[in-house]
Amino acid sequence: MVATSTHHEGRPVAVHFGAGNIGRGFIGALLAESGYHVVFADVDQKMIHELNTQEAYTVDIVEANGHHVEVVTDFEGVMSNDDEVIDHLSLPETRIVTTAVGPPVLSKIAPTIARGLRARRDANAPPVNIIGCENMVNQTDELKRHVYAHLDGEMRAYCDQHVGFANCAIDRIVPGGHDPSHPLDVSVEEFSEWAVDEKGLVAPIDPPILRMTLTNKLDAYIERKLFTLNCGHATTAYLGYVLGVYQIHEAIAHPYIRHHTHRALCEGGAALIRKHGFGEKEHDQYIDKVMTRFANPKLGDTVTRVGKQPLRKLGRHDRLLGPMYMARSFGLPTKHLAWAVAAAFLFDIPDDPESVELQQKVQQMGIEDAVVSVTGFEKGSHELSAVLEAYGELKH
Repeated sequence: MVATSTHHEGRPVAVHFGAGNIGRGFIGALLAESGYHVVFADVDQKMIHELNTQEAYTVDIVEANGHHVEVVTDFEGVMSNDDEVIDHLSLPETRIVTTAVGPPVLSKIAPTIARGLRARRDANAPPVNIIGCENMVNQTDELKRHVYAHLDGEMRAYCDQHVGFANCAIDRIVPGGHDPSHPLDVSVEEFSEWAVDEKGLVAPIDPPILRMTLTNKLDAYIERKLFTLNCGHATTAYLGYVLGVYQIHEAIAHPYIRHHTHRALCEGGAALIRKHGFGEKEHDQYIDKVMTRFANPKLGDTVTRVGKQPLRKLGRHDRLLGPMYMARSFGLPTKHLAWAVAAAFLFDIPDDPESVELQQKVQQMGIEDAVVSVTGFEKGSHELSAVLEAYGELKH
């Protein structure tokens, strides 16, 4: 493929920042399947070269009892730090902009998106929707904040009227690793969910995106996914690391890990049911489905991949502390969530900068002050005591 701004030939265009596994295996693949010409923007020159020289790539849908392959076509690649991406952003045919670059990179792509929005205004292009697909709560609000920092008052007023910034919740396990001889191909699990806050849209999503759910109750989707799928994944990974079980599917099969993970999800689930009104039976089934997904050996996922960036995952509103604080607010038990938090403090991976930073914090401050610093739990609190007790048992 030759990357040109006319390659779409009048078809609807989607510009997607981030040509990694989630971009190619989930968001970009759905956009292409839904009838969009997908422009992948990335800083990885080799990946962009592959996208522009291959006419297709495959997404291997891995199921518990087999797999099937979907073929993705109608795409191209541009360097996200090149003026060509501005041309694509300004096209009247560009109807949606999505991102899957990871939370720390949102601030880095914001100046480019800001330039693209100015170019859209100057070109009198129609309204466009932007949806961040990072694995964090209110990721698009965060992206908007960074973009608006690069706009003057006049442009902000324009964007308020002509640019939709819609938060979303995404859910699909996309493990790392691929065949080096086919760098575009990617494996994903069969399950997927993409729920988008329709209140954030400024124009209809047209054509509609397959398997995207528009909702006005996004908070429930976000917290259910983050405090169940992500919480369970992290709990399995950290306990697996501590016990020396390094494949996710093997870790979740370990009786000790399975017990603590399931109980942690039930504790968080009780809080979710109280806050959002999920049916108890419905949510129990959701937990069971999540744990079944972890057990899929064909995903080949590792505890080190799932557990990386422990400081981010120990964020106040993230997958471990989020459900723990929510449960506490309703006076509900948090014993097994405390074990998950404690295990995260034992995750020691030398090539993960956040893991190194966390271990340095423990060594320099001592475990009690380190837990207080990271979690915000008050000294003398029941939650702090529970984490410290679990830490001591796990360490020995």
